[in-house]
Amino acid sequence: MEFQLSPARDTQAARRFFTKALGACHTMTPRVITVDKNAAYPKAIRELKAAGALAPSCELRQSKYLNNLIEQDHRFIKRLVKPGMGFFSFETAWRTLQGYEAVNMMRKGQMQGVSKGDSVRQAAFIAELFGVAI
Repeated sequence: MEFQLSPARDTQAARRFFTKALGACHTMTPRVITVDKNAAYPKAIRELKAAGALAPSCELRQSKYLNNLIEQDHRFIKRLVKPGMGFFSFETAWRTLQGYEAVNMMRKGQMQGVSKGDSVRQAAFIAELFGVAI
């Protein structure tokens, strides 16, 4: 799975996201891509197929409900952002979400080289990520 922060959900942003997702350690072309009902996705997929970045046989499946398990993963971020009244700039959103995701990945034990209970390595990782001294 991949994500990309973008100020707009237009065709250009969708194309950048798919290009990033397809290039991220995938060994095979996906058979089916499931997305929500955003109108930008079909156009972006057509453009990627025309450019040869995506196989013509790849099916785009637009469904409001089929990717609910994936959508649930970032639900906690929405719960944290809402009390703060959202973000006022793209840069603020980027930095805040980067921190939320890093801490959540450590909490779930998804970080390589940083085990779930190793608070010293976790602190060092956060310091390196954000460029602060510990």
